[in-house]
Amino acid sequence: MIRLVLGVAALAMPAAALAQEAASDSDIVIADYRRPQPQDIIVTGGGLLSGSGDAGQAVAVLTDLDPGLGARVENRLRDEAGLVQFRRSDSRSAHPTSQGVTLRGLGGNASSRALVTLDGVPQADPFGGWVAWSAYDAIRLGGVAITRGGGSGADGPGALAGTVALYSQMTDGGEASLAYGSRDGWDAAFSVGTRLGDGQVAVDGRYSRGDGFVPVVERQRGSADRAAPYRQGGLGVRLRFDTGPDSRIEASVRGFSDRRDRGTDFTTSTVDGIDASLRYLHEPADGLQWLALGYVQVRDFDTGFASVAANRNSVAPALFQQVPTTGLGARVELRPAFGAANPLRIGADWRRTVGRTEEDYFFTGLNPGRHRSAGGSSDTVGAFAEWTSGGEDDGLLWTLSGRVDQWWIGTGYRHEYNFGGSTITDARIAARQGWEGSGRAGVRWSAGDVALRAAAYRGWRLPTLNELYRPFRVGAHATAANEALAPERLWGGEIGADWRRGGTKLSVTLFANRLDNAIANVTLGTGPGNFPGVGFVAAGASYSQRQNLDAIDSKGAEVSAEQRVGPLTLGATYAFTDARVAASGAAAALDRKRPAQIAKHGASLSLRAGDAGPFGGFATLRYIGRQNEDDLGLQPLGDALTVDAGMSLRLTQGLRIEARGENIFDALVPAALSSAGILERATPRTLWVGIRAAY
Repeated sequence: MIRLVLGVAALAMPAAALAQEAASDSDIVIADYRRPQPQDIIVTGGGLLSGSGDAGQAVAVLTDLDPGLGARVENRLRDEAGLVQFRRSDSRSAHPTSQGVTLRGLGGNASSRALVTLDGVPQADPFGGWVAWSAYDAIRLGGVAITRGGGSGADGPGALAGTVALYSQMTDGGEASLAYGSRDGWDAAFSVGTRLGDGQVAVDGRYSRGDGFVPVVERQRGSADRAAPYRQGGLGVRLRFDTGPDSRIEASVRGFSDRRDRGTDFTTSTVDGIDASLRYLHEPADGLQWLALGYVQVRDFDTGFASVAANRNSVAPALFQQVPTTGLGARVELRPAFGAANPLRIGADWRRTVGRTEEDYFFTGLNPGRHRSAGGSSDTVGAFAEWTSGGEDDGLLWTLSGRVDQWWIGTGYRHEYNFGGSTITDARIAARQGWEGSGRAGVRWSAGDVALRAAAYRGWRLPTLNELYRPFRVGAHATAANEALAPERLWGGEIGADWRRGGTKLSVTLFANRLDNAIANVTLGTGPGNFPGVGFVAAGASYSQRQNLDAIDSKGAEVSAEQRVGPLTLGATYAFTDARVAASGAAAALDRKRPAQIAKHGASLSLRAGDAGPFGGFATLRYIGRQNEDDLGLQPLGDALTVDAGMSLRLTQGLRIEARGENIFDALVPAALSSAGILERATPRTLWVGIRAAY
């Protein structure tokens, strides 16, 4: 531990000592409610009506999103303790379906329980609820606002654990970078923008590839194990046109492609996606403000699963899946004027998802014997209102919001048949619908350097089409879908205090959440044998099904601190999460156990220096505590302590060379553990060197 901490200081301090001044805040502006008196951070290109509805909750604002060449947005978010993906691996080696994001211990499966948005557009995969993080590495982001806790109704349902709001940044000029890294890794990116008549246009792109590493730890490998290569890229175009002094149109189109596998034959995954959005904003300083937004998401996801022999010297295909899906949505929001302010937000939104899974399974050699087709659709239509009132004289600000949604799960289907033979299943799953309410109340009182805050909230989440209809396998283990799943519902609350003086900030939050009907993968049996919804399960492998648990109860504490001294910024976050399952019936064995993939402790310590001078640098120490791989707690994943660091040197006004290291001390980061004891790791030591040019 001491050696690693000293390593952080040794790597970061030379750059920090020679830096001339701290990097300026981003051009984008989001409200940082950890500050006693929130100040705006201007967002150029985000184009959203900003509000103060999160004032009673813990909010973190990140603007230093590019700590070096080869960096990834998802790994920067890991610096916020308590924000976790289902797996510890990143999008170069993790299976795409394991990259849901959550906060405050509300885990249990890979669908996101935090709402991720980009410029106000929901970003979770329409079919599965996971997040294609590699798609955002090709976007020039100016900031991220992380709101912990539910109830953010203005962005739509689904914000059970919190909201991760990404904001793009329009550029005036250009920037390009090229880096070479470990295992023949290449990373190239560019961003260029200019004025175009009465507006702006920006084009961003990125391409990265690498031979990858062998996921299974060295002592357990067989001849079937190999490195897991990746190849990823994206391209986006964003337009902004002013239609008057207070109005504008913003349009965005972006596409991405992601190729990776899991380190054996028959495990390749591909994700191709296209997203487009169009919005109109009218934001006068005095008078009615309003926004209209429409968007579409198209995804084509293919993946393979393999069965590896016990000695890991042979491998056979187990399941091939194709998952095409489409997401559509729209939102309208009004902000009437009351004097010189716009404290009221009212609006409505709609979201629709349509998708299916096409699967080949029951293999004999390389030939599948059966095919399954399953899918359906879901819709939500909701209306919301939020009032935020602040008294500048007494430092009191309060907010009250409510939302009502009607949801529909359309008629589903599941068709299974033998190739060249009989039909096994031909089921039609009845449509169903319901109503859900959500909302929050918050208050913040500030006096001088101190602010006190409290919030209570209720949220909900509709099961994804993936949870309803798509079975999957992890090695020999199989998990069945469940078309009868009910919506998840959360009740929660928090209290906190913030202190700020000069360059010092400190924030402490205590929270308690209860997630009723929590959807989890529940172990129901062990192979060998044939099981409903998945077919044959090998000896020693588990059979599970997605089910609604009674609840997940989560309580804990979060601490964040920041100290600025000249060009240096020292930051720290810590999260303590005590999460427990409440379960009965078929899931009774899970009662009082911790949810899968949720650690009790998480922390980070970072030291950063701006690159305004000739030198820049950063170093980050991350800790993730022990957690369980499985729902029964029989397969523990050990804790991990890692160090990332980097330095940059300015050669000319617009040219810099950079070096960066991930997991510099090559710590073992356990990412997955099978019932047979096969251990997979997350990213080992990875070094990058490259050049960046800007004009």
